[in-house]
Amino acid sequence: MAEITSPAAAGSKPGGRRGKKLSTRVDLTPMVDLGFLLITFFIFTTTMSQPSAMKLVMPKDGPVMPVKESGSLTVVPFSNNRIFYFHGELDKALSIGDYGISSYSFADGIGQVIRNKQEAMDKAKPGSRNDLMLIIKPLGSSNLQNVVDIIDEVKINDVESYALTDISDVERVMLKGKAE
Repeated sequence: MAEITSPAAAGSKPGGRRGKKLSTRVDLTPMVDLGFLLITFFIFTTTMSQPSAMKLVMPKDGPVMPVKESGSLTVVPFSNNRIFYFHGELDKALSIGDYGISSYSFADGIGQVIRNKQEAMDKAKPGSRNDLMLIIKPLGSSNLQNVVDIIDEVKINDVESYALTDISDVERVMLKGKAE
C-alpha cells in the first residue's frame, strides 16, 4: 500500500512560513507477491512440450506380395547407428557383393543409397523410381530412433512403397558376421 509520512515540526525559521513537505513511500511487497503468484500460475498451467507422433500405416495381414528383385532395397538397422543394406535377395546379394554398411549421415548415408538406387532404376527404365520397394528389417540391437530415422529418409526421398517387417532367423544367421 502507499502511505504518506509527515516529519515533525522543525521549529520556526526566519523568512516566512513554508508549507509542509510530505513524502510518499510506496510499499511494493504486495505487487511482488502478486507477480510471483502469476508466474507460478502460468508455469503450472502451461504445457511444456506436445508429444509428437508419426503416422505409420501398416498393411493388414494377408498373402505375401511379390516384389521385383531389381526394385527392392532392404535395410537392416542395428546398433551404433549403422545400417546394413542389400539389393534384391540376401543370399544373392552376399554372393555377388551387392551389399554395404552405411550410417545416417547426409553425404554418404542411407539417404544417398536410396537416391542411388532410384537413379539406377530410372536409368534402366525411365519413370521406374516409383517401383522401388524399401524393406526395413530392424534387428534386436536397433532402437526405435533408428527405425524412425529410416522412415524419415523414406519420406525425404519420396519412396512410395516401403514395408516394416521382422527379420527371419535364416537372415539373422546370414547377417551374423556381416552386420555386427
